[in-house]
This record gives sequence, C-alpha cells and structure tokens, in this order.
Amino acid sequence: MTEKPVPLTKEGMAKLQEELDFLVTVRRPQIAHRIQEAKELTSAQNNAEFDDAKNEQAFVEGRILTLERIIQNATLIDEEEAHHSNRVRLGSTVTVTTQDGHEEQYTIVGSAEANPTEGRISNESPVGRALLNKRVGDEVKASVPAGTFHLTITAIS
Repeated sequence: MTEKPVPLTKEGMAKLQEELDFLVTVRRPQIAHRIQEAKELTSAQNNAEFDDAKNEQAFVEGRILTLERIIQNATLIDEEEAHHSNRVRLGSTVTVTTQDGHEEQYTIVGSAEANPTEGRISNESPVGRALLNKRVGDEVKASVPAGTFHLTITAIS
C-alpha cells in the first residue's frame, strides 16, 4: 500500500531532517550507553534505570521511523507560487477577520508541520480545509468542536 504524500515547506523539511539527524547521531548512542551502564550496574532484572532506558530507546526508535516515513513521502510545497496566488493554497499565509472582529493570521501547511500556537494550521484541519481555494473577501465557515467558526479573508500572501 502506498502512503499518501506529506506536504512540507522547505523550512519544515529542514526541521524534520535536523531532528532525525539529532536522534540518530546523538540520542541513539546516548541511550545505548545508558542501557550498557544499567546492565553493568546490576542485573537487568528489577533495574528501574534499565527499564527507563529501554522505554526511552523504544520512543526514540519509533520517532526515527516516523520521521523517516514522513521524509520519504514528502512533497515540497511551492511557497513562491503560493505567495503569488490569488487563492489560498498550501504555503499561503492568510489574514482573516473573525466574527468578533479580531484579525488573525494563519499559514496553511501539511499536518506534519502544523503548530496552531505559531499560526501554522494543517490543510486537513477544519479551518485549513475551509480556507483552501478561497479568495480575498470570501466569507468562510468552518465547523470546529466549539461550534461554527466564521472568518472573512482580508489578505493572502
């Protein structure tokens, strides 16, 4: 079964590659050293340090596999094209006015690099999906867990 493409910005790809490199070259050897030390200290049975190190190893190895899969299936977002489009696309930064008059700015990215606290929302999120392919002046409704979110697009860059 082919995995679906993972849209990433160049910046997002670089961050994921940096995290992968760190996990492989730094964290993996550190954990292996911790496991070896824990084995030497006492028997591996009833050794909390050994168990903790093995759990950390499992987490790191899982994250490495996830990052490798994301990078392998990545498709780079053409940010230059997105910035010059009159429609909201992956890579676009959208300025909107909320129903209560507040102005907010979102950058539409793939789910692998979404971070709502930084204004980076996934194209698969309700708001991201609602904004895609819209133009300046369009009113958008997005169904979110808290109800319906009404936005007016004021700028696309």
